[in-house]
Amino acid sequence: MNNIANKSRRTGGFTEGEVSTHLIRLGSFMTFGTLTMNVAQLAEAVYLGMLGTEFLAAMGFAFPLTITLFAFAGGIGSGASSVIARAMGAGDQERAGLLVTHAQILAVLIGVMLAATGFIFAEHIVAALGAEGLVLQLTVEYLQVYMIGVPFFLLSIVGSTLLRATGAAASPGIIMAFGSLVQIILGPILIFGWLGIPAMGIAGAALAYVVSRVVSVMLYVVLLQRANLMRLELTGILNSWLSIMHVGGPAIASGLVMPISMLVITRLLANHGHEVVAAYNVASRVETIAHMILWSCSSSAEPFIGQNWGARQYERVKRALFLCHSFCLSWGVITFVFMVSFGGLLVSLIDNNPQVVETAEVFFLIIPLSIGFMGMMQVANSSFNARGLPRPALVISLLRGIVIGIPLTVAGDMLWGYTGIFLATAATNVILGIMAWHWNRRSVEAQAMKMGA
Repeated sequence: MNNIANKSRRTGGFTEGEVSTHLIRLGSFMTFGTLTMNVAQLAEAVYLGMLGTEFLAAMGFAFPLTITLFAFAGGIGSGASSVIARAMGAGDQERAGLLVTHAQILAVLIGVMLAATGFIFAEHIVAALGAEGLVLQLTVEYLQVYMIGVPFFLLSIVGSTLLRATGAAASPGIIMAFGSLVQIILGPILIFGWLGIPAMGIAGAALAYVVSRVVSVMLYVVLLQRANLMRLELTGILNSWLSIMHVGGPAIASGLVMPISMLVITRLLANHGHEVVAAYNVASRVETIAHMILWSCSSSAEPFIGQNWGARQYERVKRALFLCHSFCLSWGVITFVFMVSFGGLLVSLIDNNPQVVETAEVFFLIIPLSIGFMGMMQVANSSFNARGLPRPALVISLLRGIVIGIPLTVAGDMLWGYTGIFLATAATNVILGIMAWHWNRRSVEAQAMKMGA
């Protein structure tokens, strides 16, 4: 056991040094990257809000499909991160290099299949969600351009997790920020037709996003090659894919639960009018900026836990979990106070439609109360995946999104309309956050004892 830990220390990474320092460094750069990514999405909403509420509603109907793609990217990334981080922690850099290459090939293949499927069936899916007339037309127009960039989107998300899994803390966040800056700058040029370029409207917003992902992928590939983390060979690729998908498959399934829940929520909100869908879309984008801080925390915990678990340094894992949980709850309180105070104002700057602002204010009064518990759930899922135990994370996601979430959402809608939908979402986050924390804590203790801690 000591030999493994010593070998890991020689490779560097996260298996030595102050736990909080590693988490802060990982989390701060990821926060920088994710914040700029969400600022880009918010800027996109601002640009489209200038064109009308229908354009914002179209973004709301597109959101369940785009978040579905994130489930695949995040799942492959989690699977690759888990096996690569544990290989690095155990000192096996050669295997880590093969896994890095094979994970990217897998991301491209799945990305191409998803892009083709989304392009062909976009109109049918959006119509089933309740979009009609101009909103339906705009949503399809956006999605069909967006789908062109799906393979690059998957590669950019997977590339970020690969760099972090191998011990890079700063570069993933910096690249995410640079890609987002490209999107912010290109957005108005393509949407409104500046600099002699024909105005593309909502399709221009999608194209700006596609270009930003292409730029990010190019930078990730350069960094992986310079770090000697690419092995241009296919030897053992099927075994690599099996190892990645052992965690990645259930992680994808876990991620797909969220879009299913979003589909139900969007369909229920559509019954209350396009203004309510637009409000939910804008409010979600504002709230997502706060939520991404928690995502940065949980995603940063995953490579740290993976490397230290591979090196059998279990006390460092426990310390990391304590720090992450404490941060999640504290950030939840900060988010609630800020959103209640300023959320409505932020939404009115994007769309001053009275119904949109009123709905968003109700959203901010309810949802942020539960965001800290959502973060605890994400940390637990990252811990399970990092330790090669994907099934508990899948169970938690199924409970949150389908078994508990959907029945509560339907009941809330029947009793209190869209306010009930928001209440049901918040209650589900609290219930599952507490349950996930307890389950993960007991699992860490039991697995560490079994492995001879």
